[in-house]
Amino acid sequence: MTDSGSVSRGRLNRDRVLRAAVALADAGGIESLTMRKLGVELGVEAMSLYNHVANKVDLLDGMIDCVFAEIELPTDGTGWKSAMRRRAISAREVLSRHQWATGLMESRTTPGPATLRHHDTVIGVLRAAGFSIGMVAHAYAVLDSYIYGFALQEPNLPFDTARDTATVAQAIMARFASGEYPHLTELTVEHVLQPGYDYGKEFEYGLDLILDGLERALHPS
Repeated sequence: MTDSGSVSRGRLNRDRVLRAAVALADAGGIESLTMRKLGVELGVEAMSLYNHVANKVDLLDGMIDCVFAEIELPTDGTGWKSAMRRRAISAREVLSRHQWATGLMESRTTPGPATLRHHDTVIGVLRAAGFSIGMVAHAYAVLDSYIYGFALQEPNLPFDTARDTATVAQAIMARFASGEYPHLTELTVEHVLQPGYDYGKEFEYGLDLILDGLERALHPS
């Protein structure tokens, strides 16, 4: 925690307030974030924060904008598939650091500049590749649904390591008789319990399926 005498009112600014709020949410979840706790973290009275954020909604808008700013955007000369792939992987990495943000990413009615720049850049890449406006909407919806869905599911799985996975799988299988759920058993034994299994690798496999499907829609045979 910041020493209360180390931050003067003159040094406090909106960026510092937002970054401190993001750090608090990362540590304790968005539900634990209050203006009082944020003020304590910054070494100021909570009322001082309102010189930099209008209210809690404005604070959340800014925090989400900070998260969007961390997602890698396409650079010039990158093909659309590579650009969308890198953007999706980066978004998943960012959301793994800020798990509280996943359900809020598209909820803001007053998005900040980083948020708007992110969306505008992605749309621009797809348009430059030849996607119609309608196809851009379809592509954006399916990609974000996949990214956010995976980001929501992954941290809630009851395992983190290969050992955890094996322990959970074996405990579940021990509860039913041999042959009772043959397809589930086959998947578990022949895939999940194999050396090197990592649920996180499923993300890129599914992402490539989506991108390949979008490519076929862009260039139908």
